[in-house]
Parts: sequence; C-alpha cells; structure tokens
Amino acid sequence: SFHLGRNIPGVRGLRPRAMTRAERLHFVPKRHTLPDHMVKKTRSNMPLLDAATRVRDRAYAPYSCFKVGAAIRSIEGNVHVGCNVENVAYPEGTCAEAGAIAAMIASGDTRIAEVCVIADSPEPVPPCGGCRQKIAEFAAQDVVVTLCTTDGKSKQMTVAALLPGVFTAAHMDRS
Repeated sequence: SFHLGRNIPGVRGLRPRAMTRAERLHFVPKRHTLPDHMVKKTRSNMPLLDAATRVRDRAYAPYSCFKVGAAIRSIEGNVHVGCNVENVAYPEGTCAEAGAIAAMIASGDTRIAEVCVIADSPEPVPPCGGCRQKIAEFAAQDVVVTLCTTDGKSKQMTVAALLPGVFTAAHMDRS
C-alpha cells in the first residue's frame, strides 16, 4: 500500500508505506512460497487418477523403488494428494494414502467421498492394513476406492469390502 510522500521520482505524492515489524516478521518473498498444490485446496474437475499419477512421480522411494500416489476427493469436492515417503529406518516411512488423508485434514476437510491409489505393479495394489483403517475413519462404508496400475489396470471396491470388520469408536462403548 502507499501513502502520501515525495520520495519516488516521477510519482508525485505517493511513496511505499514502510512495513511494520509484525509484517516484516511474517513476510515471505514470493519466490520462497510453496507451490499452490502443496498449500491450498483445489476444487477440481480433474479425475482422481490424474492427480494420483502426478503425485506418484514425487514419491520418495530410494530403498524400495516402489512409488505410490493417492488422491482423495473430500465430500466438499476438494482433491487432496499424497505419495509414499520412505526413510532409511524403514518402518518410519509414510504411505501415500496416509499423506493424502493428512493433507485433507490439514486443509480443513474431514470426510472422504472417493479414493484413488496408483502404483507400478502387475496388479492393482490395495492399501496396507493401517491405511485401510485410516480410510475407514474418514469415509462411509459405501465410498468407492479405485486401485490402479501404471499399465492401466484398475479395480474398484468399497471401503466395506476393503476392510471387513472395521474397528470403530462403537467398539469402545460400554453398554
């Protein structure tokens, strides 16, 4: 913003307003901001498979070389993506599905409407047991989960079929 002053050559009466201390502390130059896909929700008509395929390329899998991408559409219509991130301490890695769920929650959405997972494998790869439980936490039992390969094979199943006998909060109730 500008205020009256005489310090800009060729501009009469205007000069940039100096930033306050608080503005300087929170100022991040444009070149240092994160890409939009990492910081904002996107209301998208893009198929989930396209989103999962693109994020799969960003997976960090130097040990297994098994890259996985996941895309979730929330009930609000926003698309959230995640990829697997390995760690040399092998069990400390994160799955693509868990990353997409974390991105959904971080953005403020809380319910899953649809899931798509893609991996380079001969047959569609289902989520691990932990991710099945995570998906069931935020999705209704009739939500469709699409499992895809990079060769074009796909399989669709519901959350109920993916995780029969799901553990829910009701199991902790005492009658």
